[in-house]
Amino acid sequence: MEQLGLLIGEDDRAASDGDTFERLNPVTGEVATRAAAATLEDARMACDAAARAFPAWAATTPGERRHILLAAADALQARTQGFVDAMASEIGATAGWAMFNVGLAADMLREAASLTTQITGEIIPSNRPGSMAMAMRQPAGVVLSMAPWNAPVILGVRSLATPLACGNTVVMKTSEICPRTHRLIIEALHEGGVPHGVLNAISNAPEDAPQIVETLIAHPAVRRINFTGSTRVGRIVAETAGRHLKPALLELGGKAPMVVLDDADLDAAVAAAAFGSYMNQGQICMSTERIVVDEAIAETFVKALAAKARSLKAGDPREGKTPLGSVVDQGAARRIQDLVKDALAKGAVLAAGGGVDGTVMEATLLDKVTPTMRIYGEESFGPVATIVRVSGIDEAVRVANDTEYGLSSAVFGKDVNRAMAVARRIESGICHINGPTVHDEAQMPFGGVKDSGYGRFGGKAGIAEFTELRWITIQDGPLHYPF
Repeated sequence: MEQLGLLIGEDDRAASDGDTFERLNPVTGEVATRAAAATLEDARMACDAAARAFPAWAATTPGERRHILLAAADALQARTQGFVDAMASEIGATAGWAMFNVGLAADMLREAASLTTQITGEIIPSNRPGSMAMAMRQPAGVVLSMAPWNAPVILGVRSLATPLACGNTVVMKTSEICPRTHRLIIEALHEGGVPHGVLNAISNAPEDAPQIVETLIAHPAVRRINFTGSTRVGRIVAETAGRHLKPALLELGGKAPMVVLDDADLDAAVAAAAFGSYMNQGQICMSTERIVVDEAIAETFVKALAAKARSLKAGDPREGKTPLGSVVDQGAARRIQDLVKDALAKGAVLAAGGGVDGTVMEATLLDKVTPTMRIYGEESFGPVATIVRVSGIDEAVRVANDTEYGLSSAVFGKDVNRAMAVARRIESGICHINGPTVHDEAQMPFGGVKDSGYGRFGGKAGIAEFTELRWITIQDGPLHYPF
């Protein structure tokens, strides 16, 4: 089996001590990928390489960066089959999910290419005669990128595209769960023309992650950190970045509510709920985990959604015969099962699913979920949706907000003004009216509130995250001083 190395500057090298780690296929248990396990010295060398490359990359013209990112988007899409194979073997993803990842990620690169001429400033009127004052955005420096495994191409590219478009250099710490998938991204960007050294990548053994991350954040050249992952790890990243006074963009966990009002189009709501709950086995930060349904229409809605869930079969993603594949590993399957068992023991009703075969889990629907159950508040990150029945809008809003998370949400109702009033009361960074909680576009400001993190990826919002805003003046004429 090919061993993946570390990409540091011009070199594709083994770890300095020769160590490697393995990622196993979650369905078969076979070795899916073997990769270099970076040392702390390797991590520092990657940051050094990015720092050396920064002055020249920051000086490139917007047109040059745009041309490279557009070429990188084409190179990424040319590797579609490679991504399908890598995602199936490393995370048990279906071919459809992998192809969707590649398509949206290519859009993100093209959107980032368009941003290169939108890194603008302004002239600000000055009270000093003869002074021209400007606010200018400049690249920040070296950006540390950390993306997760669940939507590995989308989130991997998102962590790189805008930083590069803004003239920063990058060190990507690839996920221990999908090192091959992330490596394919790096190769596509290099093929598109991103210089070696401008984009570096290191992989690490899972047990070494805390020390590697601490070393990368602490490196003097690193000026920005972007992390997508769990809230638990995000807190550690934020605390470490805070000690070093370095800004971090964090997109963390979610427990997305979908509010179904009494006037909702139930066919549309059921379709959106099924997609939002079960796409990629519910392993999406925006997945619909809590469906808050007005009791006036709850019986009809639950019956229809249960029928839809039962129609969504799960199986080995390598066979390509089912819409659902595998969860990421046996540990995830056990954790999700425990949440379901706890809910059933405390009075929840199993409306659909519940079956598990290794890491292949049926689309599961739990009705009559209450706050006494762990799954009411804990992020399941699996193919499980819960129904909470409520009476009226005020209770629906209270339940929707009864979580520490605040990433995505949705409201369904035919009276759009009424639905908009509900949406405005929901505490989340994203809310879709009459659409699923799972939705992303490259140009949109993407991020959460509360324990779902802070900062925004996407479009012009991303420019603000990965540049420094500087005040520069030009003085024309004599200046007067008090002494």
